[in-house]
Amino acid sequence: MESVDINQKLQHPRRSLGNRHRSQAEKFLKISQNQENLNWAEQSAKQAVLYDFTNPENWIILTKIKILKADVEGIRAVLKELFTILGRDPELLGQLKNIDLTKNGMDLLNAGLRIDPLDPDKWAKEVLGNNEETQKFKKRVEMLDLRDVRANILFSRRIERLRDFDNEELFMYLSRIILAQRPSNHETWTELGKLHERRGEFDEAWFCYDQAQTYFPTLKVRDRYKERMEAKMDGKKKIPWKEPIIKNRVDFLKKMQNMSTPENFTRNLDGEIEKEEIDIDDYQKIANFREQGNLSGAFFLARQLAAEGDENGKILVKEIMEEMDNGN
Repeated sequence: MESVDINQKLQHPRRSLGNRHRSQAEKFLKISQNQENLNWAEQSAKQAVLYDFTNPENWIILTKIKILKADVEGIRAVLKELFTILGRDPELLGQLKNIDLTKNGMDLLNAGLRIDPLDPDKWAKEVLGNNEETQKFKKRVEMLDLRDVRANILFSRRIERLRDFDNEELFMYLSRIILAQRPSNHETWTELGKLHERRGEFDEAWFCYDQAQTYFPTLKVRDRYKERMEAKMDGKKKIPWKEPIIKNRVDFLKKMQNMSTPENFTRNLDGEIEKEEIDIDDYQKIANFREQGNLSGAFFLARQLAAEGDENGKILVKEIMEEMDNGN
């Protein structure tokens, strides 16, 4: 149901295409007297979810078809996919064991969608203004696995609602957790940079814009920021604005690297690295991170080397970025 080639498109769900494929699925379902029409309905429903994972109706019709086909593993796969987008919540995934999914699959799906709406505005109505619910959400983000591109975008949309509700400090805190797990989320880097810039936190703004432009060079957000900073300089004479010193850049990247290894989705490497720190150089640490599937940690460590002028570090940054783009 998932394709690496559409990772970028997934960041902007195409609702019209999702609706079109769902309509086709509904038509085939109505005339599903034979297996062939049911198979066509299933293919269209898969496409609907693929193009727009934010519409619950797309998930509902796909699950309905899987149940009609008595496809237990298919139902399980759909639910796992949804729960991945909702942050690979262990409690949700645990419910898939020892349950007759042909009888209870739809109930599980509806419960997941009801408790955790895919629409960020619907989610916001239930959370914003309720301090208890906001704190629950904060704790969830701290423990969930948000490496999946769709999960990362979904939760980014949610924390934007927090920011718009004047909860800027929580937005900044949670955005770093989200970005530590998926540093390719250039939109959230840009939004975080804008907030830092507005608050007069100019080095922090540059760090964020730098990350965004590193992943999406055509955005030029870092370059435009530098132009704005130079234009702010005193009087008629432009004074070149100085980028943050290398030490500060490395410190920022080190903090992001440390946040990229939460215990919930990969074993915490702190203890092991401390024991082996004398014997293991940064290149080996990067190799270890990549082998363990912690591409975010590898990326931030490689960027530290690149920031210090290490040419091999710059090569590794590009390699890891491609690896992240081609992965889940």
